Amino acid sequence: MVYNDLENPIYYNNRELSWLGFNERVVGEAFDKRHPLMERLKFVAIFSSNLDEFFMVRVAGLKDQVKAGFNKPENKAGLTPKEQLRKIAEKNHRLVHNQYDIYKQLLDELEDEGVAIIGMDKLTKEQESQLEEYFDEHIFPTLTPMAIDAYRPFPMLSNKSINLAVVLEDTVEKEFKLTKTAIVQVPALLNRYIRIEQTNNYILLEDIISHFIQKLFKGYRVRSITEFRITRNADMTIHEEGARDLLKEIEKELKKRKWGAAVRLEVRADKYDEAIVSFLLGVQEIHKNDLYIVDGALDLTYLFGFYKEVKAENEHLVYLKLMPQPPQDCRPNETIFEAAEKRDVFLHHPYESFQPVVDMVVEASEDPSVLAIKQTLYRVSGDSPIIQGLKKAAENGKQVTVLVELKARFDEEQNVQWAKELEKAGCHVIYGMNFLKTHSKITLIVRKVGDKIERVVHLGTGNYNDSTAELYTDMGLITKKRKFGIDATNFFNYLSGFMEKPSFNHLSMAPFDIQSDFIRYIDKEINFQKKRQNGRIIAKMNSLTDKDIIKKFYEASQAGVKIDLIVRGICCLKPGIEGVSENIRVRSIVGRFLEHSRIFYFYNDGDEAIYLSSADMMTRNMQKRVELLFPIYEQPVKNRVKEVLEISLADNMNAREQRNDGTYYKVQADAGEKQVDSQMMLYEKAYNVLDDEE
Repeated sequence: MVYNDLENPIYYNNRELSWLGFNERVVGEAFDKRHPLMERLKFVAIFSSNLDEFFMVRVAGLKDQVKAGFNKPENKAGLTPKEQLRKIAEKNHRLVHNQYDIYKQLLDELEDEGVAIIGMDKLTKEQESQLEEYFDEHIFPTLTPMAIDAYRPFPMLSNKSINLAVVLEDTVEKEFKLTKTAIVQVPALLNRYIRIEQTNNYILLEDIISHFIQKLFKGYRVRSITEFRITRNADMTIHEEGARDLLKEIEKELKKRKWGAAVRLEVRADKYDEAIVSFLLGVQEIHKNDLYIVDGALDLTYLFGFYKEVKAENEHLVYLKLMPQPPQDCRPNETIFEAAEKRDVFLHHPYESFQPVVDMVVEASEDPSVLAIKQTLYRVSGDSPIIQGLKKAAENGKQVTVLVELKARFDEEQNVQWAKELEKAGCHVIYGMNFLKTHSKITLIVRKVGDKIERVVHLGTGNYNDSTAELYTDMGLITKKRKFGIDATNFFNYLSGFMEKPSFNHLSMAPFDIQSDFIRYIDKEINFQKKRQNGRIIAKMNSLTDKDIIKKFYEASQAGVKIDLIVRGICCLKPGIEGVSENIRVRSIVGRFLEHSRIFYFYNDGDEAIYLSSADMMTRNMQKRVELLFPIYEQPVKNRVKEVLEISLADNMNAREQRNDGTYYKVQADAGEKQVDSQMMLYEKAYNVLDDEE
C-alpha cells in the first residue's frame, strides 16, 4: 500500500477554526427545543463567554504575531496568522448573527411565558416615574461622565466593560452648534437587569442610563448615544525566571490584564453613531473585521444571572434538578479509607457524588493516624470545602503540602488568595513550576496504622472543584495499591524539591512521557492489526491538536485499525479521508453537562488497556504542562469505563459527527432505532444502581 503524504495541509483542521466550530455546536444547542427555554438561553450565554476568552487569548495572540511581522504558516492547515484572522472574522460574523437571531427568538418565547425584557418605550408613565426615582437614588451617584477634548484624552476603558459614547450639542452656542463627546461607563457592579415592580418585566441597566442620561449633561443636548464594548488582550506574560516572588509577579500582571490592546469592538445596532464608531476603531486601533454590530443587548453573559433570577419562580423553564448519586463503589456507613482498603474506588461525576473526595480530605484532616496530605490544586470553587479541610489539617499539626497553580488562566486572582490563606494556616504551598503549568489532579494521604505506613491516592481527570463537579463529566480513582502510593510520593517530591524526573511503576507524566507513551500504544495497535486484524482504539478527550499523534492515528487508520474519537472541542484531525483516515470516526457530544473526562482505550490484542488522564492530546498538555496518565487495572472498573465509552458512541441525541471536510452534522436516530441520550442514560444507571442496592 502506498501511503499518502501526511504533511499535506488538506488533511488537517486549523486549530482556531475548529474551536469556532465547537462554539457553533454550543450555540446550536440553543436552537434545540428538547432543552427547556431558560437552558437554551444559557447556551447563548455560554457561547458569549467562550467567545470573550477566544478573543482575549487566541485572537489576541494572532494579532501579536502579525504586529511582530511573524508570517510563518501554522504546522497543520498551513494558514498564516493573517489568513487565520481573516477566516476567523468570516466565520465568526456568521455565528454571532445566528446567536442574536436565536436570542431574539428565545426572548419572544420567554414573553409568551409571562417574563419579558422590555425597552423604556413599553413602560407606563407611573413605571417610568418609579424608574426615574430608582435611577436618581441608585444609579446616578455611580456614574462618571468622561469628557474627551484636548485636555482630556480618550479614557482607558477596562476590558469587557459596556460604555456609552455620548455626542453632545452646546445649547448656549446655538449659532455654531459645537459638539462635544463624552464616555459614560455602565457600572459593572450594578445588576444588569432591573425588575419592574409588581411585574415579571425587566429592563436592562444600560437602557435606563441611556434614557436618563440627559441628567448628566445639563446645558447640553444629547445628539446621539453609541453603546459599545471593547475586548482586550488578556493573556499574561509572566517572567518566571528571576521573579523573586511569583505571587507578586502574578498580582502585577493581573492589574495589566484590564488594559491590554483592544482586539474587538461590539456595537449595539439600534444605538450607534457611524462617526463615533469610526472614531472608536481609529483610537483603539481595531481592524474593521473585528467590528461586530449586533442586533440586541451587548454582553449576553448577563443571561447567566438572569437564568438564576427567572429560575426561582419558573422551575418549568429549567432542567429538573438531578441529584448526584452515592458512588457505586462506596457502601453505606463505610468511610472512604475503609472502602479503599477493600477495593479501588471509581467515581464518575456528576452522575455520582463528588462528596467522597471532599470527605477524604476532611476525614484526613481530623484522623489522628494521618501524618501528611499532599495535593495539587488548579481550579477550586469560591468557598471550597477542600481548602477548608487542608487548612484544618495543617492547624491539627499534619504535614500539608499543596501545589496551587497560580498560572491557571482567569483563576489566577482566586488562586493567589487561596495560596495566601493556605500559607497562613501553616500549609507548605508550592506555586507551580517554572515555565510549566501543573494541571495534574492528584492527592496523597499518608497514614500510620499500627506500625505500618500506608498511602491512599486519588487521581482524577478534573479539578478539585465541588461546584463544577456537578456540571462537568469527570472520573476519579481512589486506590491503596502500594506502587501507586510510591509513584505519588515520588511525584510530589519531584514537584517540591530538586530532583530529576522520577521513574514510575504505573503513572505516566508530562512533559516527559505521555506523548511518547500514546505513540507507543498506537504503534502496538498497528502491529496487532497487521498480525491479527484486531486493532482497536477509542479515545475521549476535550481537544485533539498534537500533530505527531494525529499523524500516528492516520498511520493506524491506513493499517486498518478501527478508531473512534470522542472529541468535544477542537479537533485538528479530519476523519473519513480515503487512503488517510477512512477508519477513523470523530464525534462531539455537547449536552446538559460539559464533557470533560479523558479516557484512552486500546484493545491490546484482547488484554484491554484503559487509561484516564488530566491531559488532552494537545501539544501544550503533553509538552508544556505537568500532567498525569494513569491505568485502570481492576476488571469491574474497566467494565464501567468501557460502558461509558460504548454509551457515548451510541448517543444519537447530543452527538455530532465530523465529515471529511471538517464540518459537523447532528446524529439522528434511524426510524425505529432507540433514542440514546448518553448523559441521561448514565445518570439513570447511577440512580438504578442505588435502587438495586437498596
